[in-house]
Parts: sequence; C-alpha cells; structure tokens
Amino acid sequence: MKLITAIIKPFKLEEVKEALAEIGIEGMTVTEVKGFGRQKGHTEIYRGSEYTVDFLPKIRMDVVVPDSAVESAVSTITKSAKSGKIGDGKVFVSAIEQAVRIRTGDSGDNAV
Repeated sequence: MKLITAIIKPFKLEEVKEALAEIGIEGMTVTEVKGFGRQKGHTEIYRGSEYTVDFLPKIRMDVVVPDSAVESAVSTITKSAKSGKIGDGKVFVSAIEQAVRIRTGDSGDNAV
C-alpha cells in the first residue's frame, strides 16, 4: 500500500475528487493548509498599504491505495490538478506498512 499526498490549489479539489472517483478511488482525507514553494507568495495592497502574502491557501489531499493503483492515481491527480501556472502543487508517494479498519478489524488492502 502507498500513501499519496497531493498539495493542490483549492479550486481544483472537486475536479481531482471526481477524476479519482472515475478510476475507483473514493476514500480520501482533505485538509486546508497554507504554504509556498518557488512562487514565494505575492504582494497585495490593503487600505493603501502594500504587504506580502507569504503563505498561500492550498489543499492537502491524502489517499491510501494498493500498490497496483499508484501509477494511475498519481497520473489522474497530476492531470486533473494541472492548470499550467506556477503553484499547481506537488504529489508525494510514501509506503504504508499496515492499515486497519477500526469498525471491522480488516487489515491490509482490505482496510482500504
């Protein structure tokens, strides 16, 4: 099993979620986060004063998938989250040693 963590733009969340559902991946955890990468934020003017917004709003999406679904999930996320502009985000893939569904006690791929 693998944990896929994707940091994406907030307005792309629904598109990514629907694309993953089309390939059979429906369970996910979504968190609103703030961060910056190469774009380093931007400047804005508020009541006549200029200030820098360093941390931009992002969405962190965590999905656990069987090893056989990793490539298609990563491909689907990158295609559906891409706008072609700076700040589109990143996708990370990590190994998961074990998963247990609390309600049933199922473990491994059955828990996902």
